[in-house]
Amino acid sequence: MQIYLARNNQQAGPYDLEQLNQMLASQQVLLTDLVWHQGMQEWKALGELTQGQLYYQPKLSTSSEENNAETQSGAVTSTYQNPSIQNISVEKKQQKVELASIGSRFLAKLIDLALWLPATYLLTAFFTPEQEIKFTQLNEQFTQTILNQTGNTALAEQLQNQILQLIPQQAIFAALAYLLIMLGVQAFFIAKSGQSIGKKIVKIRIVDATNNQQVSLFRAFTIRSVVFVFFNLILAPFLSIIDFLFILGAKRQTLHDRLAKTIVIKN
Repeated sequence: MQIYLARNNQQAGPYDLEQLNQMLASQQVLLTDLVWHQGMQEWKALGELTQGQLYYQPKLSTSSEENNAETQSGAVTSTYQNPSIQNISVEKKQQKVELASIGSRFLAKLIDLALWLPATYLLTAFFTPEQEIKFTQLNEQFTQTILNQTGNTALAEQLQNQILQLIPQQAIFAALAYLLIMLGVQAFFIAKSGQSIGKKIVKIRIVDATNNQQVSLFRAFTIRSVVFVFFNLILAPFLSIIDFLFILGAKRQTLHDRLAKTIVIKN
């Protein structure tokens, strides 16, 4: 079987089925790429044929099997050699997309942030009753010192250090383990569909800003999330405010969208 692929108005192939599945597994071929082979009436997204899986097993009709048999027996007439395949406009097959609303993106962000909260619970989960009381007292004193704006930074730092000393080492390890696992889970979902858990629930996803195709994990996750969060911790809250203001543009691209050259659309 000879299989043709198309992306960004550029056609490639033919490939055999084994080559296609190898490229799918290594993500050289994306589920959003268009595909055509004998037995198909039109170009379709590969993910539609594989039902979202990274493996394609076509179901050949009887007529297709007969045509394959003829080809193997030496027949020279083959649909694969039909030059009309070169004239199919890939651009017409690209789906129109609708930008995700600001509200849906904000809700997805809240859901994703909420998934990190259990890590803070783990920090106090190993407390004894005496430690819980002590922690509550220190936390109230620390909060009161900050709210009163007394300028006594030395006292605030002292209270903060006492709070950190109360946290058992196993609690810190448990919290870090949770954060790493959650980071891996989010990266997996984003690599698979361009959706974090929050975006999957809200039904929006990350795509390339120019061709609406799925983007690499490096752009969708590393640049948009990991790198941007790192700088956000340094420059907060100014970077967060600037990032939000960028979403008011025509393409609703936040600052981290612009850095990664992505947009967020309805799924």
